[in-house]
Amino acid sequence: MFKPLFFLIAIVLFFCIFTAAPTQAQEIKPDTASAANLWDFSGLGNVNFSQISLNNWAAGGQNSLSVLSTLNLVANYKKGKNTWNNSANFTFGFVKLEGRRLQKSDDRLEFNFKYGREASSKWFYTGQVNVRTQLTPTFTSTRDTVISNFLSPAFSLVSIGMDYKPSPRLSVFVSTLTGKFTVVMSQKLADLGYFGVRPAWRNEAGQLLPGTGERFRSEVGGFLNVRYSDKIFENVSIRSRLDLFSNYLRNPQNVDVNWENLIDFKVNKFISASLFCHLVYDDDIMINVDRSGDGVIDGKGPRLQFKETLGIGFSYKFE
Repeated sequence: MFKPLFFLIAIVLFFCIFTAAPTQAQEIKPDTASAANLWDFSGLGNVNFSQISLNNWAAGGQNSLSVLSTLNLVANYKKGKNTWNNSANFTFGFVKLEGRRLQKSDDRLEFNFKYGREASSKWFYTGQVNVRTQLTPTFTSTRDTVISNFLSPAFSLVSIGMDYKPSPRLSVFVSTLTGKFTVVMSQKLADLGYFGVRPAWRNEAGQLLPGTGERFRSEVGGFLNVRYSDKIFENVSIRSRLDLFSNYLRNPQNVDVNWENLIDFKVNKFISASLFCHLVYDDDIMINVDRSGDGVIDGKGPRLQFKETLGIGFSYKFE
């Protein structure tokens, strides 16, 4: 049962080792300054706050405090026809409402590794690995049930294809051979069939048989990844990423969609505002729904997922 996890970790370690290899190779050259310039390191950290305090407020309301932190790290390498583009993204936030426990509002950990070899001035032969998960458990509103956790789920895309880069602002990656892997390490969540894995078998009475749910799901299909970043105005920039995946073996017409958009508003060196919009659709992920409209959950089905966050706070960019 643990082989899929080892396979996923092995892929990440493989790319990490080979990403670091060019640096080690350059250290033996006499021109160390030139070797260092082959790498481009940068990052951006944000901490956004939102607070409401009420006292004898006739219109009513509730005291609250929320914090959202993000950290984006980038390490790019280029020498001759070879390029490495690596990034790590971390997001974590919480909200505290008066009279209630501290609740998590966001939790995300993502790694991207991309190797390219120049085929022409705008086309690159490319291999890419993406891994997404979270760090801490997520509970229901009553905090009596865990609905997700570290590596429950973890999503990974391993792709081979061509990358079209007409400008530094735009990248279009097309792959006709992509493996999509879903890991649900929690056997309890796997038995319930969360995140698209096969649920546990049932006995003749219809009861779940604990431990029989699959914790690993693999798919093979086509993949399209579009990345765009640019400055809209002097202090306003946008970053957008669109991922489309089609499973060749099961309902290829149902395309999985992952679309992320981040707009940064820079006030000064340390103060900024950000608007993040995230849209997801995956017909293998079932969402609780109220089909009758009576306020009671009476079924599950695939639904368009949307998340939006707006924050103002401290920001620091380093290179």
